[in-house]
Amino acid sequence: MGLLASCTGRSALPAVLAITMAGVGSVALAAEEEKPPSLSDTAEFSYVLTAGNSETNTLGFKNAFVRNWERASLTVRAGAVRTETTTTTRVAEGTPSDFRIVETSTTATTGNYFLNGQHDRKVTERFLWYIGAGWQRNRPAGIKSRYVATAGVGNVWVDRAKVKFKTDYGLTYTKENDLVRNPSISGSFLGARLAWDYWHKFGENTTYGSVLILDDNLDHASDYRADFTNWLAVSMNKRLALKVSLQWLYDNKPALRTLALVDATGAVIGTVLDEFDDLDTIFTASLVLNF
Repeated sequence: MGLLASCTGRSALPAVLAITMAGVGSVALAAEEEKPPSLSDTAEFSYVLTAGNSETNTLGFKNAFVRNWERASLTVRAGAVRTETTTTTRVAEGTPSDFRIVETSTTATTGNYFLNGQHDRKVTERFLWYIGAGWQRNRPAGIKSRYVATAGVGNVWVDRAKVKFKTDYGLTYTKENDLVRNPSISGSFLGARLAWDYWHKFGENTTYGSVLILDDNLDHASDYRADFTNWLAVSMNKRLALKVSLQWLYDNKPALRTLALVDATGAVIGTVLDEFDDLDTIFTASLVLNF
């Protein structure tokens, strides 16, 4: 069905998120533009299974629901990536000439889940305001739950049938609960956000998109995050498409984890706090269903 590789990820807060683009250009360009559908839904599925010396299965799902009105739009996005890994340890018992194999298996499950939404309201052809909210869980990155509410304004720079581009700027309120609490950073804080959304259709079957979201903690300027995704989709027919995407998740102040502290003999003498990696890279190939 698809391929999902290098997934290191971030319960549920319903919300509002959307991207409405007002028409830009000359009368001739406006005449050729297609009116967006009032209701649409896009689902993505990916699955990876490995077996043998180790067993791993990864299931990925994303969905985007969009409702358009004359001067407003609502977008709700949800996604989940669940990875289950079974590791088998083998030892031999007996003598070199007479032994038996003893196997011990352990299974670990990790996941990255999100739900967010945004409502956009057009004020003029090129100016809009928006409100949104979202929730994320990313245990592999140490995040038990992260809730974010945002509000701001934006500009529509291009809105043609085959090219769309907008930017927005806003304030956020974040409430984060990590698996290990960071004593130097509060779990609730005000922030600032800058984002862009670019969409381009090449020919009849190929579409490219780029989305960048920058968030900064106004209480600690060094605590900033970036979410940058680029994707390419090729339509097979009106309903089905193949899509590949590459996402970078950067956190300048990542969550903490607890590590055992051992002495020279290997004996555990305590614990220390250590940061997770600041960059996660997610590559996905998936089957897309358009409704």
